[in-house]
Amino acid sequence: MALLKPFRAVRYDAERAGPLADLVAPPYDVISPEEREAYLGRSPYNVVHLTLPDSESEAARLWGEWNAAGVLVREPEPSVWTLSQDYVGPDGVPRTRTGLLASLRAEPYSSGAVLPHERTHRGPKEERLRLLRAVRVQLEPIFLLHDGPSPALPERQPDLEAGGARLWRTGGEALAAVAGRPLLIADGHHRYETALAFHLEDGSDGSAYLPVVLVSTTDPGLTIFPTHRIAREAELPEATLNGDLESLLRQLAAEPHGAAAAVVYTARGAGLLRGRAGELDSELVERLAPGELSYTASEDEARTAVDSGRAAAAFLLRPPRIEDVFAVAAAGRTMPQKSTYFYPKLLSGLLFHPL
Repeated sequence: MALLKPFRAVRYDAERAGPLADLVAPPYDVISPEEREAYLGRSPYNVVHLTLPDSESEAARLWGEWNAAGVLVREPEPSVWTLSQDYVGPDGVPRTRTGLLASLRAEPYSSGAVLPHERTHRGPKEERLRLLRAVRVQLEPIFLLHDGPSPALPERQPDLEAGGARLWRTGGEALAAVAGRPLLIADGHHRYETALAFHLEDGSDGSAYLPVVLVSTTDPGLTIFPTHRIAREAELPEATLNGDLESLLRQLAAEPHGAAAAVVYTARGAGLLRGRAGELDSELVERLAPGELSYTASEDEARTAVDSGRAAAAFLLRPPRIEDVFAVAAAGRTMPQKSTYFYPKLLSGLLFHPL
């Protein structure tokens, strides 16, 4: 069973750090070099100075200086936080996603307390581990799903607010809705595994904990979108490329779940691909295009890559269903990289979790 508890967060002091909207940013792994420079320029205290520093020692120095100068302050008491995020999805629909922010003890996947659904890679984990060793603070929360009820929003002004996100201090009793339930990593596999690796080498009890946002699978604001695949090379029989793209996309949306399906778009035409029973859409693509793939949430961007000659094929996928992601994880399987796109990403910089 997962161990969840309130924690004494570190946060920015508005009087010394400035508006919180200038200090937050998306997770480190979705920020381009150009976006990094833009965030660094927003404020000398923007969280990207810590999450994507020039060096690990620079991040540790800044963390110490900001604490000493009062730019960062620590909460006097442990809290669980209710978090809501207002957003407009890629489909143009406005929604609000609600969850709880708490402290989780990292355990090996074999314990069954936390379930992964995606494969990870050594490089990102080694990079994050070096940073964690240097700063000794969890800088960004990870995103977990559970099948319990969604929390109600407090009927008062939020304690913190920035970038569509609102936070309220909440008592630890809020975690009762999640107690004993399996937790699925929606986003943050590399950070979770890094936290566990750090604890195993550090040995202290405090090093085992990390901040997590817990969202119910029944929350009306929970959305998952497809991540399309772009292939430089793909071997496809001519017989499969015989359809009108728009008609094929409508047909794809109507395909029954339980077997893989995808639309492939090439300079020679488009076609509907069907896979094996029990096969995931992303696994079908990996089988047909085993070489290097790039990824995009934008269907237009995927098609443009083919039209411009930069790619041989674009594979347009359906959004995975939440129940299918849970089923894969519960069966001990993992999905190919970028199989899920939970939107929006969590904001970094709202709260920090010292070890």
